[in-house]
Amino acid sequence: MADFSKQWCDANDPDMPHDFDIMEIFNRLSVNAYESWICEGYGFGAIANVNGECMLNMPNGKWVPYDDVVNK
Repeated sequence: MADFSKQWCDANDPDMPHDFDIMEIFNRLSVNAYESWICEGYGFGAIANVNGECMLNMPNGKWVPYDDVVNK
């Protein structure tokens, strides 16, 4: 089953229920910690708190800033 973040649903299909909220997960992470979460919409596989910045792990293995993925 595909999972979609609140942010992707809000931007692309507001009537679609979301499975998780990127920022809720980020806000509960300790600094330099991550959790595996797959968002089929944005295509990332993990959310991290890297020195206080929200980063998303993309399929190419690179960590990309939240804004570069969600607000592009």
